[in-house]
Parts: sequence; structure tokens; C-alpha cells
Amino acid sequence: MAPLTINSTVKLNSGYEMPLLGFGVYQTPAKVAEECVTEALKAGYRHIDSAAYYRNEGQCATAILSASSDKSLSLPRDKVFFTSKIPPPGMGYASTKKQVAKTLEVTKLGYIDLMLIHAPYGGSKARKETWKALVEAVEEGKIRSIGISNYGVHHLDELEKHIKELEDERGGKGKGGIISVGQWEIHPWMNRDDIVEWCRKRNIAVQAYSPVVRGEKFGKEPVLMKLAEKYGVSEAQVLIRWSLQKGYVPLPKSVTPERIRMNAQVYGFELSKEEVDELSTKDYFSVAWDPTVEPLEK
Repeated sequence: MAPLTINSTVKLNSGYEMPLLGFGVYQTPAKVAEECVTEALKAGYRHIDSAAYYRNEGQCATAILSASSDKSLSLPRDKVFFTSKIPPPGMGYASTKKQVAKTLEVTKLGYIDLMLIHAPYGGSKARKETWKALVEAVEEGKIRSIGISNYGVHHLDELEKHIKELEDERGGKGKGGIISVGQWEIHPWMNRDDIVEWCRKRNIAVQAYSPVVRGEKFGKEPVLMKLAEKYGVSEAQVLIRWSLQKGYVPLPKSVTPERIRMNAQVYGFELSKEEVDELSTKDYFSVAWDPTVEPLEK
């Protein structure tokens, strides 16, 4: 395996390449989102993770488009991978169509690199209709890759069933869509081994949000503190490196320029396999929400 760099990518089931390090903008106020994304692009990030629910898609896109005319960056739009998500209130065929159109209008990016279903709410019928609308958006060239976020294994099994049904309904193999990416809260205290195994068997890229646990473990975990001291890096950098070495696509977020830059500087050291394993736990410690546990009926 080649050494990881900030330019490392993963090839998705859709055939497109996705940068392995992403920049998250959850709860980043719209008034500072453009500035934060610009800072991230200058730091080397080429992957921005937003969502309709975050209410900052437009500001993120402005930064991406402005980077093409910034002489210090000269970064064409097709060199930046942009993700958005269908919000839970927007589940269903017509609502999803409307949201895709709105995201394209707000961002003015021409296409969306990745669109995820944000959470498995709304019931089985709404989930199937939402997926169908996304499949059609891919066929129409509006979206390049699609996937899901916060799905439990039971939701994933259901999605596979829906894909097969859509293949039968829409004319054969491939007509039901391709799952390229799944996104979850993942870190050493929330491993989600069952979900990761499900995805790995299907070559689905696993994105990890809250990879630094929102700082809640800093100064508290002996193993984390020991590794940060050993390598002369921050605890956040150790956690991002752990995520990368586990084969995930971490999505650290920050509104502080120095931290944005530091979170991208994780390629000057490498954890041993033993250290990766030592840092991992069997804990269930969530700092976000966890729709993975919701029943199919909800």
C-alpha cells in the first residue's frame, strides 16, 4: 500500500474518485462557512461535506467556485469533491427531486459529487422513493455518486432489497442504483464493526464524522495522550490518522484556521498496527445522534 498523502483518494463503486480526507461543516454558521471552506482549500483539503440541513451549502459552494479564480489556488471546480444530503423532512420521491434541484440552484456547482440520504427516517416506502429519485438524478447527470448516512444494518439490508425491486421495476441490472458511500459517527469509542463489515463486503466507502469526538476525550485517555506525545502531534491529529489507517474517510470540522490546517497535517507520522488496535475500544460513546438504532417503521 502506497503511503497516504493529502492527495490520496478512494475509487467509489460509481467509478469516481473521492479524496480520503474531507472537511466537515456541520453547525458551521453560514456567515463564516465560506471563509472556513476557503481556509480548508488553502490547507489542501479537496473534499467538502455539507448538507441541506446545515443551511450552508451555498456558502461552501461559493468558496469552491471562487477558488478557481484565486491565483494562489487556481483550483477548477472538478478538483473539489462536494457532498450534500437529503434531510429527513425531505424524504419521498417528489421531495427528493425538489431538494436535488434546490441544492443545484443554491450551489451553482453544475453537479453534486455525492448526495447522501441523511438519515433513515420516514418509513420503508419513503426510503425507497428517495433512493429512486436519487438514482434518476444520477442518470440525469445531476449527481455523480449516491449513498446513505446513519443507516443501521437492518436499514442497509432493506436498501439492498429496494435496489433489487427497482432493478425489476426499471429494466434490469444497475437500474436500481449503486451504493458508493456510507457515513456514520465513527472513532475509537464508536467502532460500528457490524456496519463497517457490511460495507467492506460491498466495497462501499465508509466516511467517519466526529472523528475527533468533538474533543471530549482530549486529556482524558491515556493511550491517546501517550501517542500524541510520542509523535509530537495533537490528540486530534492522532485520531484523524487512526481513522485514515482504519481505511475510513474522516471528516474533521473546525472554524479555527489553525486547527483547520493542523487537522490536514497528519501525513508526517504513521501509527503502528498495534497502536491502531490499542487505541480502538469496544465502547459505545456517541457525541452526535444515532439513527442507526431506529426501527424500520420509523
